[in-house]
Amino acid sequence: MISEPMTLVTDYALGAVSAVLGWRLHQGAQDQRSRQCWALAFGAAAVAALLGGTHHGFAAAMSPFTYSLSWKVTVFAIGLFGFGMMAGSILATARGAARAGLLAFAGAQLAVYTAWMLAHDEYRYVVLDTAIAMSVMFLLHTWSAAVRGDKASYWALAGIAVSAAAAAVQFFRIALHEHFNHNDLYHLVQIAGMVLFYRGGKLLGDRNGPDRV
Repeated sequence: MISEPMTLVTDYALGAVSAVLGWRLHQGAQDQRSRQCWALAFGAAAVAALLGGTHHGFAAAMSPFTYSLSWKVTVFAIGLFGFGMMAGSILATARGAARAGLLAFAGAQLAVYTAWMLAHDEYRYVVLDTAIAMSVMFLLHTWSAAVRGDKASYWALAGIAVSAAAAAVQFFRIALHEHFNHNDLYHLVQIAGMVLFYRGGKLLGDRNGPDRV
């Protein structure tokens, strides 16, 4: 028995798109650590979406332990997604002490989030963690686009904007139909966000060595 068929289908679609795009980023990453981090993030997003779809779709068939475990792994994977995206953005836009400090912050956030979610299940903590990661990315890529004319940052900002729209759909519970709820619409909008992130990821490069700013 499938509990939420449309949520399962749209979550699986998000997972499949994230997996394919993440693999393509990985193949083209070469020695660019920023791109490698984003590829990791896409892989984590794929795991989160595929497990999330399973969690929603087959809830009635799962044992309580399996149901709880699938949710835990899902939220941990979302935390890894935020960390990978933030770390990649830091490597692409910052250097020196600023880079080291921001990477330390990203690592500490992931550690605190993971420890907290071991004892909590509420989705609002997942939203908060992702919002922090996206906010840091927004600031970094806004600066890089404005000051350095970084083309990857324009795509990243577009991805962040669409992801924010997806989050708004979920927060305000915007549904197109009683059988196509806010979670289902969120997944479709987020697919568009992942495509935009991928376009930026292909152009992403580590900020090493001297440049003009």
